[in-house]
Amino acid sequence: MNITINISDEELKFLENDLPDVQQWVENVVKNKITKCKTRLIEEWVPKFLQDSSVTSISGSDSELISQIMRNENYKNRSSREALIKNI
Repeated sequence: MNITINISDEELKFLENDLPDVQQWVENVVKNKITKCKTRLIEEWVPKFLQDSSVTSISGSDSELISQIMRNENYKNRSSREALIKNI
């Protein structure tokens, strides 16, 4: 996925005042957020799997574990969870 953000020339100057490489900074911020979200997802779901008697195994690699989580019938992404709350 490619994500594009438009900022004005003036906004770029503000950032360049503090940051030596704006592009690298943006990429690092996004990658750090991804890492934190992945960690929270795993920390939330491993205990759920351990308590669920229907789960016979938990994948060993992070990518397989994430796939296992996403395939679980109880998994809902943020947008789906918020939609459920609004409908209550």
